Amino acid sequence: MAEIPDDSAALLQLLSAPGSAVFFDFDGTLVDLAPTPDGVRLEAGVVDALMLLARWHGGALALVSGRPVAQIDAMLAPLILPVAGVHGVERRGADGTRHVAATPDVSLVLAHARALAAMYPGLLVEHKRGAVALHYRLAPELEQLCLQEMTLAVQACPGLLLLHGKMVLEAKPAATDKGGAIAAFMAEAPFKGRRPVFAGDDTTDEAGFAYVQQIGGQGVKVGSGPSAASLRLASPDVLRTVLLAASVSPFKE
Repeated sequence: MAEIPDDSAALLQLLSAPGSAVFFDFDGTLVDLAPTPDGVRLEAGVVDALMLLARWHGGALALVSGRPVAQIDAMLAPLILPVAGVHGVERRGADGTRHVAATPDVSLVLAHARALAAMYPGLLVEHKRGAVALHYRLAPELEQLCLQEMTLAVQACPGLLLLHGKMVLEAKPAATDKGGAIAAFMAEAPFKGRRPVFAGDDTTDEAGFAYVQQIGGQGVKVGSGPSAASLRLASPDVLRTVLLAASVSPFKE
């Protein structure tokens, strides 16, 4: 396996630049992946580092996640940040305004996923606003079966797109993605006019990488695998190290 490049120094410079707008994915980026979505944990110091970095950038720091906004808020409590959830279906701007996109009916996909999970206890179903995720991390041998069943279900539901992530298949609205969520933030204060930096780890983050680089920013891929991102880090642990360093740089107040 090829060694993953380490662009830590470049990312530290970007996070420290006064004109940056900073965007982070959550799972697999700020936190290590876990066997189940509720099994992840934030390492000590991450919330404080996010708070300090957000303050340094005048509030131009947001999370862009596949999780619902409420879950991100619970993970970061008491810190409240601008957040896009469910790949952009839900979004809370820096001024607290909440935006919710229209979503297709996912009832058929949800029924298929739940029926499959009932037959195979290793599978886990997440029902989000306008999306359904089927996790098979505890039963990796079922990947092809899950892919087959989710593909058939999504094909029967206009307006849905199936994303194949890390041990998860997610049916989500085709009209929303992380690139669109970041674009919405970039049209608002305090992000507007800044250079975006987006760090993520999975296929769901590729739309975000493409968008920020299209407008002169930088995408940062965390981990291995093909990506359009121009920068690379080996792991969430490396990203956290850079985040902590950026938040305590001597030029901060």
